[in-house]
Order: sequence, then structure tokens, then C-alpha cells
Amino acid sequence: MTQRVNPEHTLEAHGITGLGRVYYNLLEPTIIQEALARDEGTLGQGGSFLVTTGKFTGRSPKDKHIVRTPGTADTIWWDCNAEMSEDGFAALRADVLTHMKGRDYFVQDLYAGADPAHRLDVRVVTELAWHNLFIRHLLRRPDASELAGFVPDYTVINCPSFKADPARHGCRSEVVIAMNLDAKEILIAGTEYAGENKKSVFTLLNYILPEKGVMPMHCSANHATGDPGDSAVFFGLSGTGKTTLSAAPDRTLIGDDEHGWSETGIFNFEGGCYAKTINLSRAAEPEIYDTTTRFGTVIENMVFDPDSLALDFEDDSLTANMRCAYPLDYISNASDTALGGHPKNVVMLTCDAFGVLPPIARLTPAQAMYHFLSGFTSKVAGTERGVTEPEPTFSTCFGAPFMPRRPEVYGKLLQAKIASHGSDCWLVNTGWTGGAYGTGNRMPIKATRALLTAALDGTLAQGEFRKDPNFGFEVPVACPGVDAALLDPRGTWADADAYDLQAEKLVEMFAENFGQYVAHIDDDVAACAIG
Repeated sequence: MTQRVNPEHTLEAHGITGLGRVYYNLLEPTIIQEALARDEGTLGQGGSFLVTTGKFTGRSPKDKHIVRTPGTADTIWWDCNAEMSEDGFAALRADVLTHMKGRDYFVQDLYAGADPAHRLDVRVVTELAWHNLFIRHLLRRPDASELAGFVPDYTVINCPSFKADPARHGCRSEVVIAMNLDAKEILIAGTEYAGENKKSVFTLLNYILPEKGVMPMHCSANHATGDPGDSAVFFGLSGTGKTTLSAAPDRTLIGDDEHGWSETGIFNFEGGCYAKTINLSRAAEPEIYDTTTRFGTVIENMVFDPDSLALDFEDDSLTANMRCAYPLDYISNASDTALGGHPKNVVMLTCDAFGVLPPIARLTPAQAMYHFLSGFTSKVAGTERGVTEPEPTFSTCFGAPFMPRRPEVYGKLLQAKIASHGSDCWLVNTGWTGGAYGTGNRMPIKATRALLTAALDGTLAQGEFRKDPNFGFEVPVACPGVDAALLDPRGTWADADAYDLQAEKLVEMFAENFGQYVAHIDDDVAACAIG
């Protein structure tokens, strides 16, 4: 078994000693063998790896803490990020390292960022072998020749069997994600949910990159086939359709979740995809569906037949947040470079559980910043612990849990890049139509795809638009392949008066939420405020 690692930068060289066997940079077949030997999961059809994560089947955003130091005291958005003292982190680190002694651990040395000018070299240390497989998919893998000189910029240590002590460590519960930006170390404990690994690195990039003039984005991205300069980004929270809508067969996929926008264009932070699988079908999403029986794909929290190992895509008894994690190259039209030009189109995806918003609207640059800061959507069942049905929420920058700096930092960066490169901006509702959640229906994905195709190829902008009376943005009145009635949400409701009351309620929610930003934004954005 090859131990591919820079000998000057082993864990022991960094003071982490007394462990059992340490496995460095194993490849997928060996990781799966180790995971099976430890009874961490089941080998599924096609060589996929089937796992469950116990009681934690989603992220624990309230358990993420940033260490308050002199270097971070004035740069962190403390209203949204829980703090931890330096003493608390020191105690947590000491206790975690003591807990780790004598146990086997798995190390992957990986890149975060496809652009060499802006990437981070990240070491991820995991107690679970399958977590090592997961993060090997989700971050970017150096060539074997690069590992000999690999020096980590940041280290992530994930130890699910360790339970934090709130009184001793200054955290909220036994689950903890503790980020020490000065020490360049992240500790994760108490949860087996694999998504914490990748989102901790995303949060890290969201802190570092703005100072370099790079806009970190919670978005998917693609470009026209054969033309990387014709790129598009799709902002949105989990469950709004980032993965599904960016994996269009007629465009090249850059990535499905996390990207940066630099002075040269956009680049994927990751090397894989982490797709929701609830109600996934080969008919609607054939490429993503087929990854679920590819070798090494991690299948997380899905019910399966114990004899045939066939997956049940409709059984959400474990969680509605069932997922699969796979390398980007499992999608046939994925970009080899994970790079694209400056976006010609910026799309903001929202899942409107009120059934008020149209399926697509055109935004001015100021309106785009308004909706970016608002970040309206509905949390989808299972994405976070305790969410059992769609719940309207405002998550600034379409990713508040991952934003360590104040929202205006990201908003102004985005506004400047849109203005500099002349991007067209769109708001797309993948939520409900014909009524609110429980009465109406989910927006037809066929219609959403048709509208996006027309927006990205420029034909939609050439058509006729009407001004929405509630939000002030422009809404197309027709689009090839889309029932015109769908474009007027009020007309899809059986009771127009009920729609008006629901729209008034949503407008009031927008106005109340946006009040927190008025003192920090330019007048043209403030003028977009509704209500």
C-alpha cells in the first residue's frame, strides 16, 4: 500500500502523535477496502458505497464556530457566526488529539480551487475511511507527482466519535465545527454527516478570497459547449435546483455547488458533485441517476433492498436529504479544466413556497444585488436538522451559513463584477405555482429548463416583458415551449384575491428582512426595496 506524502509534512511532523495506523492519500479501491473492513457501509451496485450517517443526516449550522482572535475580531460577521474563545479551541484541540491516540486515521492532501492562482492546499484528516473517499471526490486531486512536495495551507480534522463538551469547549452541543483561521485548522466532531467536510472548506474560501478581489459563490456553473467564454452561474441554496439545472445536456458543466469569480473568469472550487437523490429518475436526470451505480460513488442515507442492493429513490424514511457524491468526470459533459469565462448570465434560483413569484424574471444590476442580499428561498426538508417541510427563509447571498464576512462584502463584489462584465441577471423560481405549498404544484422542470435555455441563448431577452406589480422586476409574457399562463402566477391561482393576499404577505417579509442592509448599501440598490 503506497503512502504518498511529503515526508516533511506528515501528521507526526506537525505534532499529532500517538495515532494508530495513518493512511496517506489512498486511492478509491483501497479506501473502499478499508471502509468495508471497518464495517462502515455496504458495497452497492456497480461498486458504489452505501452509508448511513446516524442521527445527523444534514448540516448543523448552529454548531459551527469561528475562533475570535485579534486577527478576526473585526472581520467576522458575528451576528451570523457563533464565536469560540481561543482557550475553548485550545481545550477542544487538546481533547480531540488525546481522543485520537491509538486510532487509525485517513489523510487526503487536496486542492480547493481549479485556478492555481487562487487555490488552497488542504489536508483533510478523517476517522472514517468513507469520509476520506467522500472528500477525495468533492475536492480536487493532485497528481501523484505533486504529492511529494505538497504542503498544506489549512488542515481539517474530522473525528465523529468525539463528543464536544459545551461547558469546557465553549460550544453549543456535542456536535462542533470549530474554525481557527489564525491557526489554519478546522476541527469537526460529533457528527458523521459528510457534508460538513466540504462546507467547512467552502466557508474558509469565503473568508480568504474576497481580500484577493475574488468573489466566492454558492452556485453551480456551466458554459456553452465549445465556448468557455459563454458561461453562466446559478446561485441557490440546497434544494433549489443548482445541480439539476446546471447539468444541461447542451452545455458543459463546470461544477454544481461552489465557485470563484476572479479577474480572469470563474473556476470551480471542487472536483466532484454532491447531488440530492430524492425522487431522482433516469428519465428526468439520466446522467446524475447513472452515477448512483458507478464505482466509488458514495450513496448517503438511501434505503436499499438488502438482497439486490437496488436503491429506493422515493423512500425518505431515513431523511429527505439523501445524496450521492461522485467525481465531476462521472458527468459526460463536465469540463476538463473546471474553468470558464466571465459569466454572460447570472441566475438566482429560489424555491418559493408561497407560490407568488413567476418562473423567471429579468433583473437590473441593482435588483440583482437586492435579491442576492435578500437570498429568499424555502429550506427544503432534510437539508438541515429539524426541517420537515418547506420553510420560507431569507439566507443572504444564498448561503448565509457559509458566509463569515458581512453580506455587503460579497454583495458589492458581485455588483462590481456584474457591472464590469455586463452580465444579464435573472431570478428563477423552482418552487410552487397555482397556490402555496400544500395547495399548488411544484414548478414543472420542463418549463424551467425551457425558460433557462431561452435566457442563456439570448432569445428570451428579445421578447416582450411586463413589469411585476409586487416586485418591480420584468417578467416575460411568452417563451417557446412554455405555457404562457404559467408566466403570470396570479392567473394560475383559482382565487386571485387569495394570491394578492399571499403576495402582500411576501412583500412585507422582503421589506422587513431588507431593513438590516439599508445603511450599508448604495442608493440605487436601496431604491429597489419593496413594500
